[in-house]
Amino acid sequence: MGSLPFYLRCDLLKADRRLRQILHCLGFSCIGGAIFLQVLVFSDIALQGYFLAVEQNQLILSLEVVLTFFALIYFLYVYQRFIRTLK
Repeated sequence: MGSLPFYLRCDLLKADRRLRQILHCLGFSCIGGAIFLQVLVFSDIALQGYFLAVEQNQLILSLEVVLTFFALIYFLYVYQRFIRTLK
């Protein structure tokens, strides 16, 4: 990247920063959604004694699984970066 002109380096840095910002927004949204769903599940268990969830749409189920894995990977990434700052 050192051989690129200055204006191209600035554009790449801005694009990298923007992509990182988008990924952080998506990651925090997934984690927030997971926390919200856990509150709903636990409140349902507290009121009824059990929780029953059935999803018939395969596309929705696949999307939920993908977003769950993304949230897990993102959480581990943020946690690892936080732990590294404590040293």
